[in-house]
Amino acid sequence: MDYRTRWPASRLLIASVTILIIVCAGAIGGMAVALVSLTDARTLLLDQVGPARRHALELDNALIDQENGVRGFALTASEDFLRPYQDGQRAEQEALRNVRTAIAPVRPDLVEQVDRIGSLAVGWRAGYAEVVIAEVRSAGEPRADQADAARGKELFDTVRQAVSRLQGVLNTESTNARTGLDAVADQVLYLVIALGVLLVVIIAGVAVVLHRILIRPLIGLAAQVRQVSSGDFAHEVRTGGPRETVMLGQDVDVMRARIVNDVEELRRSNSELEQFAYVASHDLQEPLRKVASFCQLLERRYSGQLDDRGEQYLRFAVDGAKRMQVLINDLLAFSRVGRMIREHVPVDLNETVAQVLDSYSEVIERTGATVQVPELPTVRGEASLLGGVFGNLIGNALKFHGEDPPRVRVEVERTGELWTFTVGDDGIGIEPEYAERIFVIFQRLHHKDDYPGTGIGLAMCRKIIEYHGGTIWLDTDQDAGTTFKFTLPAVEDTDE
Repeated sequence: MDYRTRWPASRLLIASVTILIIVCAGAIGGMAVALVSLTDARTLLLDQVGPARRHALELDNALIDQENGVRGFALTASEDFLRPYQDGQRAEQEALRNVRTAIAPVRPDLVEQVDRIGSLAVGWRAGYAEVVIAEVRSAGEPRADQADAARGKELFDTVRQAVSRLQGVLNTESTNARTGLDAVADQVLYLVIALGVLLVVIIAGVAVVLHRILIRPLIGLAAQVRQVSSGDFAHEVRTGGPRETVMLGQDVDVMRARIVNDVEELRRSNSELEQFAYVASHDLQEPLRKVASFCQLLERRYSGQLDDRGEQYLRFAVDGAKRMQVLINDLLAFSRVGRMIREHVPVDLNETVAQVLDSYSEVIERTGATVQVPELPTVRGEASLLGGVFGNLIGNALKFHGEDPPRVRVEVERTGELWTFTVGDDGIGIEPEYAERIFVIFQRLHHKDDYPGTGIGLAMCRKIIEYHGGTIWLDTDQDAGTTFKFTLPAVEDTDE
């Protein structure tokens, strides 16, 4: 599929975030409206209707105080009873003012009713209270006129009834306001719950969508890449998802195709190398054998007839032919490592090292060397190749010794899933700066006349060890001698 028809991951992310922001903004807006309604309902109940009811009660109490004061003064003619009457008037005016202020924003139609209460109270005082007070003061004695008392009670009951009607209306408003407050509070609660559920659903939805359009294609791509990296180079990498994932899959597939081409090229190169090895092993060695043979025949036949320079030339020719044969054989052995895959079988390294030491018995006896070998484990591999590793390392230890008889030690320890082997000696040693150079083919640190060899041994050791899944290196922490270490995979009990 053409990646240009796919949305990029950035656009998918922006779209998801935009949807989330829009939904959250709408939910927050609804929450804000609900909170404003809740605030309005609370203000109505606590700041308007509630105070109006309280002030209406204060108005009723002020009127009762006035009526009680007038009645007491009429019965006793004591001026002390007029104090509640006078204080009640002041409280009445303040209560009327407060009720009017509190009720006007909510029920402006009740302001007229409040004013009527004030007028009725004024009428009661003018038509009864002030008349009784004046008559008692004029007479200087209590006054108990039942007719006036009945008339006064009738006027006062009219005032109280008006106050009661106002209180009834305010009680109804309070009940309605409380009911409205509870309803708005329930709405806010439901909205909060709905918002929480919505957010959970949105987050889950975004997660599912991102998993389907982003994570799942990446997981599929990773699985295909692992399949290719495991050796299935014929598997074409195809993936969906956003544009970046598709482009990455196409790039990986292009890389896979290049690897396939490189593998084919490598196979052709290996085939040519095998052909070269065949030519080197047969066609090249035959002329070398002839050169060496005829040079030896010349040396035997004309021995004593040639001068010293002529005999030296013949020796040089024979030695060169022999070294060329050794070099070709070592090069062939190096090229065969890992090229012909054989099944790895359990190898008892005790037997392998014993065979190596037996092959070096003459050198060990001649140099007076001592070789310490512990109990060695069994590993999986090719016995001949592993024997070559121990043979090269032990042979180098016997070859590059100092004035004293060489002492060679072989050690082994288990480190996790690997065996770590150590082959050390007390010989002439190797400088740390040559730790990598010595593993390069044909690299020698000494002249061929000082120490024999072709410079292939350590390179072959590294190739063999890596072919068996391990590593080899020079231990540069030793103060004297040469110490090589290498690892090999440990054999599980079920494999032994």
